[in-house]
Amino acid sequence: MSDYSRPEGPRIIAVANQKGGVGKTTTAINLAAALVETGLRVLVVDLDPQGNASTGLGIEPSDRDLTTYDLLVEDSLLSDVIQRTEIEDLCIIPATVDLSSADIELFTNEKRSFLLHDALRQTAMDEYNWDYVLIDCPPSLNLLTVNAMVAAHSVLIPLQSEFFALEGVTQLMLTIREVRQSANPNLRIEGIVLTMFDRRNNLSQQVEQDARDNLGDLVFQTKIPRNVRVSEAPSYAQPVLNYDTNSLGAQAYRALAEEILNKHHKIAA
Repeated sequence: MSDYSRPEGPRIIAVANQKGGVGKTTTAINLAAALVETGLRVLVVDLDPQGNASTGLGIEPSDRDLTTYDLLVEDSLLSDVIQRTEIEDLCIIPATVDLSSADIELFTNEKRSFLLHDALRQTAMDEYNWDYVLIDCPPSLNLLTVNAMVAAHSVLIPLQSEFFALEGVTQLMLTIREVRQSANPNLRIEGIVLTMFDRRNNLSQQVEQDARDNLGDLVFQTKIPRNVRVSEAPSYAQPVLNYDTNSLGAQAYRALAEEILNKHHKIAA
């Protein structure tokens, strides 16, 4: 059960975009790693049945005995589902394909939209002292994504630098508005980060201009470049910050973390 008398817990950010292949999972794991580099403690919640965030942080499928499915559907203890990664102070609640049936199984539960909210606000969270919780959402606007938005303080939207990118954001914004009106009035947009950005490409430049014209200050100054090291890192089960710490991709995610920390006025230890 949630205990609203407790001190404020970690900042919870849902990383969401219903369009696949926009760098959502890449952003979740690399932003997490960048925040940890500054001395913070971070939990990643893998809410995508594909389990790519789990793989990208080195959790083998055979080691995912208890997952976000068990946390939401089976009411498993936090201590049983949280796993350490090879990066100190970075933990994850992993996911498997079992999560794909959660929508159906939770449909009759009257608190179906609040299950993750309550799980991340139980008193057992206190012992971990997380500074941030990043939720990697599935590439769809389903019950899992709604759970993430109800649980989160804000939504971080990766926006791929390609044609029609802004059209998908419109529907996501409508969903955020609906969640704000019905279940989480304090939900905010953390910001929009341009991903797979190629400064040599006129299309990338045009997408950036359109995004800034339409969304203004919601668009982060940091742009995540199209970078081969970022693409290679998941196959080595590492964030790019560990795989190639000096790469342009690693530097970009550090800059994004700095922007977010400045916005929250958080000072790392």
